[in-house]
Formats: sequence, C-alpha cells, structure tokens
Amino acid sequence: ITFDLDPGEDVPWTALIDAANEVRERLRAMRLESFVKTTGGKGLHVCVPLEPAHGWKELEEFTRAVALRLSRDEPGTFTANMAKTHRKGKVYVDYLRNVRGANAVGAFSTRAREGAPVSVPVDWDELDRLSGPTDFTVAEVPLRVLGWASGRAADPWGRYRTLKQRVPAS
Repeated sequence: ITFDLDPGEDVPWTALIDAANEVRERLRAMRLESFVKTTGGKGLHVCVPLEPAHGWKELEEFTRAVALRLSRDEPGTFTANMAKTHRKGKVYVDYLRNVRGANAVGAFSTRAREGAPVSVPVDWDELDRLSGPTDFTVAEVPLRVLGWASGRAADPWGRYRTLKQRVPAS
C-alpha cells in the first residue's frame, strides 16, 4: 500500500519529512514496517509491502482509517481531504492510491518535469540529507543503482520484497 504525502504549497521540506516520519511511527505501532521514496514531484510515498491476503476494499478501508486518524490527531499537520483549499500549511495523506484502478508513480519513474526528476527509494535516515523530492534526476540514478548492485551502498529497500506482513485485524 502507498500513503502519498502531498504537501501544500507552503509546507517546507523539513515539515514533509516530519510528516513522513509520523506516518512511519503510526505504522510501526501497528507492527508494519514501511519504506519511503521520493516522488520526483512535490511529495513522498510511504510504502508498506504486504502479503497478498487482503482485498481492495479492505486495503482502502485500512488506508482511509489511517489517513483520517492522522488528520484527526494532528489537524495542524495532516488533512485527508483532497480539496486543494484544505491543504494550506498541511500535508494531504492521499490514501486513494490504494483503490482498484488507481495509480501512483512507481520507483525509478522519470517525471515529465524540468530536470527530469526521478522517483527514488531512499533510506529513512537519508531524508534529512536531501534538499527535496526532486533531488534525483536521470543523471544521478544510474550511479545510485550501480552502488547498490556493487555492494558499495546498501539498497534502502533491500528487505521490501522479502518482508512478510499483513494489515492488522482491527
């Protein structure tokens, strides 16, 4: 599942990082490990690999509940309302990426924007060293991936494909 964190125009990068870390902590409290990636656009994706044991409706309900809880608990930081007018100074938690037929930019997708930014998996500890979600471009990504392949750098999503976890029952 993907929690697409879409910041309002006036939300600084550091506040977006804090928001992503809060989503991570909430998921951890439910015993779910999550991974983060830049979008190559304005935001971040917090992704949770799951065993294929849940239906579309169940996943939509779960992600909606998480988004609504975040916006209720921290209304100054989060909104679950997609209307642009509700995003001023807040991070929209887009849970609708998890409904059948929806899409989200995939890892290593190049965006059709100036500089050709790319959506890239990053380590949680790496977020503070980035200046924003468009830091990686088609020029840098091959070197990054070669570093992982050669063992010179750790793949931040190395456990993603082997992690076995399910959405909690309640």
